[in-house]
Amino acid sequence: MSAKPTVHFQALQIANEQRNAYGLRYNDYERYRKHCYNRTHRLRSSLKMTYGRGREFKKLPPINLDNIKDGHLQLLLFEAERAWSHSQEMHQESLKLAASAKTAKGAAAEDAQKKSSAHRKHATRRMRRAIHWATQLLSHCQALSAQGRLSAEDLAQVTAYTLILNGRFLRQRFEFEDALVQLSVARNLLDALANAAATSRAQALAVAFADEIGPEIRHCAHELRREKAYDVDAVVADVAPKHRNALVQDCDALLARLGKDSGGAAEERGKLKELLWEDEPVPIRNPELVDVLLKVQEAEEKLTQARKAEEKGTDASEKKGKGAQGARSKRGGVASYDAILLALSEAEDVSRKLVEVHKMSGATPAAGTRDIQFVHAYVVYQLLSRRVQRDLLLTSTLLHQLHTAQRSHAGHSKPRKVHVDARLYPAIVKLLDSVLQSLEQMRTLTIVDESPDLASAVEARLAFTKARRCFYLAWSYAPLKKYAETLTLTQHASIHLREGRSMLTDTIDTDPINEGTPAFYPLVLADLDKLEEELALDSAGFKNDWLAYNGGALDAESSKTHKKPLFFDIALNYINLDMDRLQERAGKAPVAVEASRVAAPVPQQAMEKKTPASRAKVEEVERAATPEPSTQAGGGLSSLLGGWWGRR
Repeated sequence: MSAKPTVHFQALQIANEQRNAYGLRYNDYERYRKHCYNRTHRLRSSLKMTYGRGREFKKLPPINLDNIKDGHLQLLLFEAERAWSHSQEMHQESLKLAASAKTAKGAAAEDAQKKSSAHRKHATRRMRRAIHWATQLLSHCQALSAQGRLSAEDLAQVTAYTLILNGRFLRQRFEFEDALVQLSVARNLLDALANAAATSRAQALAVAFADEIGPEIRHCAHELRREKAYDVDAVVADVAPKHRNALVQDCDALLARLGKDSGGAAEERGKLKELLWEDEPVPIRNPELVDVLLKVQEAEEKLTQARKAEEKGTDASEKKGKGAQGARSKRGGVASYDAILLALSEAEDVSRKLVEVHKMSGATPAAGTRDIQFVHAYVVYQLLSRRVQRDLLLTSTLLHQLHTAQRSHAGHSKPRKVHVDARLYPAIVKLLDSVLQSLEQMRTLTIVDESPDLASAVEARLAFTKARRCFYLAWSYAPLKKYAETLTLTQHASIHLREGRSMLTDTIDTDPINEGTPAFYPLVLADLDKLEEELALDSAGFKNDWLAYNGGALDAESSKTHKKPLFFDIALNYINLDMDRLQERAGKAPVAVEASRVAAPVPQQAMEKKTPASRAKVEEVERAATPEPSTQAGGGLSSLLGGWWGRR
């Protein structure tokens, strides 16, 4: 006789996935109810458990345990979920009608009150129906567990699910004592599931349901006037051990089996490493967030392997005296950041949606606890830090060719920067802009703002990055011979550098970024000293280049040719100058020129009596060429006006 097949059925996992995917993330009970209706219809069709067609009703035979499948259990679960969501939908409608009845008057108020009462009764009926389906599901699971075909974890999940429905129904009926017992036993089972979970996701699933019923336990304890009703753990520890064996069949044996079936998996659960912030754990209490953070952890392990390969490649290149292999290893390290940034972006998206759900629910966390908003800020910080780390690695990769060129010109007498690709410095400036954007976003995070040391460290790196950006932006202007802009940028870089030094000096011993994991932007005073030295050398070099280029003039054209006033451009088109007369008045002997180039003198009276009409006639006459000025060295008016006469 062949052994009967085992059944794997996790009620809490299925319910959590379906609720989040089909409307309950935003409390849309109508959408979820319709989804459960469609799902039950498909399950009945696949299991051939329909009630017949048309008006003919076909009663279904009882489920045989020998042939039961996980589909039969899913059918019962979705029937319970469908009835429960319909109950919650009617309960919300009842509350809305009751609120409208308070504002309305007369017959409208009475009608709204009647409708509210009818919806409340309908919600009660549907909740009873949900408990009926859940109880039927629990009885089948207990029978399968007795046959050894269902694991203790699956049975504990179904038991906790049924207890939660019972407790909520009793609380809605104001039976707070019985509701407290039911919910406390369910919370005790969920805590045991979390402690014995084989994976981080299973642990987060149990914790999520435990957090969901925590406020309901607190409300029941408060209504019963219990001392320290705010301490849910203390209430559960007091109530659950007294009543769990009465509510759950062989509860102690079930918990013992749960520990044995885990097989020590609690120690092996280290798939998701513990996340720490300021030496305190970051609570990850949502299964979806656990899934994406596991991807982040895998990507970080790959990044660690890439770093080790990079270090080996760098050591090998140094031994061989070649830098190309080191550059290739750096490019490989940059490529390894894509996976981790993608995983962190997905984690940020999931945590942001959870924050929106948390705000819509209106729940307020207890004082001093780290809620989902804190987790979202932590994920954003990790994303920005990795992005900064990747941009800095890209910057160092781009500068590798510059360092290689400098080493090749190390034997020259003037250790100035060599000529590189003109696109290099603008590319570095763009990367530093991205670093500045990430650091500015990081500075606005609440977890950064609440830590004074971390806030000072981020601001110091902001100032240092601004100084580097001005430095490389100055080198972008240098090939264009714009030395005024270049020197202005170097002065701005010096100002930012002094600002960063003042911030870093006070917190250099307790810098959380240098001591953190990962140290995405290590910064020490030696880095500032090195940049300051480079700024001083390059500033002096830019001044020398400017002086050699045009003598330090702001306008490059004015230093090469003397600009002739506009008057002489117009006058030379209408009159001929007597250069001999000008030379004679200047106290110099007239210079002998060829007769063909000497212009006939124009009487001064004729010049004064010229009218606009005569000037127009003069334009038609071909005038002689203007004599060249004397090349004789000396002072006086001739040397002062020599540049004017030489311009045509």
